[in-house]
Amino acid sequence: MAALPGSAETLLVDTCLTDREEARVFRVYKPTPPHYHAACDEYLYVLSGRGTFWMGNADTEARFGPGELLFFERGTVHAMPTITEEPVVFLSVGTPRREPTASTS
Repeated sequence: MAALPGSAETLLVDTCLTDREEARVFRVYKPTPPHYHAACDEYLYVLSGRGTFWMGNADTEARFGPGELLFFERGTVHAMPTITEEPVVFLSVGTPRREPTASTS
């Protein structure tokens, strides 16, 4: 039986080869491990789905759902350990343009 990927995305705005912002619709089907973005701030507007996230450390875990905005300042470790209603769909804005994800492990 085929399985859904852990995530999928659709690029909306990208200024390739510049340091300007980018925007994409991002779908998440599985928990996201701790990671950070060294050179960009990340804004995630929740379009659908529900789950939990934390930033800084797991003790800050909180719920999110449609209509909420999550903000992760550059360099801040964050994760989504629980997806309670899938898929989670975000409008994601990275500013300046997002670099490849850096893992904390």
